[in-house]
Amino acid sequence: MTLSSAGAELDTMRDLREGGRWTLLQRAKNDAIWLLASLALDAARRLPPPTLLRLGRLLGQAAHLLVPRARDTARSNVARVFPRMEPEARRQLVRRCFIALGELLAETVAMLHTDTSPPPLPLCDEARAVIDRARAEGRGVVFASAHLGPWERVAASLVAAGVPLVALVRESYDPRFSLLYERLRSAHGVRVVWRAHPGAAARILRTLRSGGVLGVPMDLRSRVPSCEAPFLGHLAPTAVGPARIALRARAPVVVGTAAPGPEDSLVVTATRIDSDGLLPDDVGAIELTARINAELSRRIMALPHAWVWMHERWTPRTGL
Repeated sequence: MTLSSAGAELDTMRDLREGGRWTLLQRAKNDAIWLLASLALDAARRLPPPTLLRLGRLLGQAAHLLVPRARDTARSNVARVFPRMEPEARRQLVRRCFIALGELLAETVAMLHTDTSPPPLPLCDEARAVIDRARAEGRGVVFASAHLGPWERVAASLVAAGVPLVALVRESYDPRFSLLYERLRSAHGVRVVWRAHPGAAARILRTLRSGGVLGVPMDLRSRVPSCEAPFLGHLAPTAVGPARIALRARAPVVVGTAAPGPEDSLVVTATRIDSDGLLPDDVGAIELTARINAELSRRIMALPHAWVWMHERWTPRTGL
């Protein structure tokens, strides 16, 4: 056994999502994190949305200054994707990204309470038509998306527009946060399928067979079966499961995210991904994954400050 595989096995033993158990030190640390998060959420619910938004910006600025590892990862990723961008412009993009994520955190906290929740994003007419035509085929829809802009609000906005969305999501490392996320989503009518749940596969099939829309984020690397596919101009490990599901179920694939709208606003747009002629085998799944990645990349490039550049998208990590 190599050191890296031993480390991966140790991580799995300590990951509740993999059937592991926390050490006493991990439990103490996670209990402290949960306590601080609970206190912060309780305090935040007393703040008006404009104040909460300003606080979110300050938190984003603080993270940019005080979390060098995340900042360095973001700068490295930006340099990889924008090699011709001036260094100062890269630094400004990364800084803007941290601030945008702080704002997103504030907005997400506000969504926990219906009286402070921001309104749904508009679903543009073209997106409505794309989704309706895909659903009319009667085999459900695989809706691939990304952590681009207010992704939780995108899901809530689709449901508010009458789209029967069911989100396929991964459990948090701490079950208490999973329950919090579920409360956030269910408050806005977003149903979820927990990826590690024993009945996940059956629920996915039921969703598609009933004509529902299965929402799957595909822009981040994850501990799932993956293939190497171009992403933002560079090969990156990408979850291949959504493509396999779509091809085996013969379900159409739609990519949708927040996108720039009029006067600096955001709207939800959607694009159908051509899967005609692709077989439900590994070759077909890899090709469909590449096509999805191409559309996600196009959308991120159109709204670069709103993506999570501090995610280790390309850098190898132990246990992944």
